[in-house]
Amino acid sequence: MLVDSHVNLHSERYDEDRDTVIRAAREAGVAYMLTISDKLSSTSAIKTIADSHDFIWRSIGVHPHYADEHPALTARQLIDLTDDEKVVGIGECGLDFYYEHSDRALQFPVFRAHVDAARETGLPLIIHTRDADEEMRKLLLEEHEKGAFTPLLHCYTGGPTLAETVLALGGYISFSGILTFKNAGDICAIAKAAPLDRILIETDCPYLAPTPMRGRRNEPAYVSHVAEKLAEIKAMSLDAIAAATTENFFRLFARAKPSDMDG
Repeated sequence: MLVDSHVNLHSERYDEDRDTVIRAAREAGVAYMLTISDKLSSTSAIKTIADSHDFIWRSIGVHPHYADEHPALTARQLIDLTDDEKVVGIGECGLDFYYEHSDRALQFPVFRAHVDAARETGLPLIIHTRDADEEMRKLLLEEHEKGAFTPLLHCYTGGPTLAETVLALGGYISFSGILTFKNAGDICAIAKAAPLDRILIETDCPYLAPTPMRGRRNEPAYVSHVAEKLAEIKAMSLDAIAAATTENFFRLFARAKPSDMDG
């Protein structure tokens, strides 16, 4: 049994066959999924998907690419959207200095609003960070001084220092199909070093299809390839990796309840 901890099922790339993709994932052993918010205007579409399947939960948040669409975002706006029990996390949110689709200066206050919301609700903070390791590290340490929250570095591609900082704060790291790429030695080393009880797996579909699916639209069913690579890195069985990452998911996303949600 596997959990894909980060899917983007509302993507228009699934408009023609979304239900088929979800069924294929279940048939491939993906028992649960967390479908992720990119911006508040997507909330209705994401809610419809999660509400239609007992085994799919959702998050609330604004990706840094869309920070400029939410310049006055407040923690209260986010908190008010977490009343639904299917909302189990805050994000994805963070800093992206690679694409810079939104102004760097604006990304900081938008991200801090998410931190405040995670702190107040107790929900995990799903973090996107790219080319901003040191800025993110300093921000998380500064914010943790104000009060605890649990960070999750999703689809991790950063360096060991940020990873170690987040782990020291009680956080988690999620690895995607990037683990399977030929040039992913540095990320594989971080996965090898990370404690087994702090690791999640994901596809980040429809992006970043793992080897041997490179070049295709990614799907939740392909998270098995991530699990297989992680098992190789950790020198463990696939069953052990599946069990550990599933247990970690439900420990982190404590609002998600497998016993009464599995459909």
